[in-house]
Amino acid sequence: MPARDQRILEAAILSRLEHQPTTPTKAIKRLRPNPLAEFELRAGDLRALYNIEGNEVVVLIVARKVGNKLIVEGEEFHGHQDHPVEPPGSGPERDAE
Repeated sequence: MPARDQRILEAAILSRLEHQPTTPTKAIKRLRPNPLAEFELRAGDLRALYNIEGNEVVVLIVARKVGNKLIVEGEEFHGHQDHPVEPPGSGPERDAE
């Protein structure tokens, strides 16, 4: 991640998550139930998915929002969805007749 993006995200984390990280705002959103994260922090087109464990904020994924897609390390990320899209060929095998 470029240094500029790192600074933007660090500033957002320090200013928004230090106090009341679970209070919904324009920048903080509670996600629908999913196996990965409970909250999302928005900082421009950057997203940090995180959980609260005791008194700590645990950032799990840092991504970039491009349109309606979440991009992590150059690849579209689906792990935060209720029913992630499966890549072709990873679903149940069809019976060949």
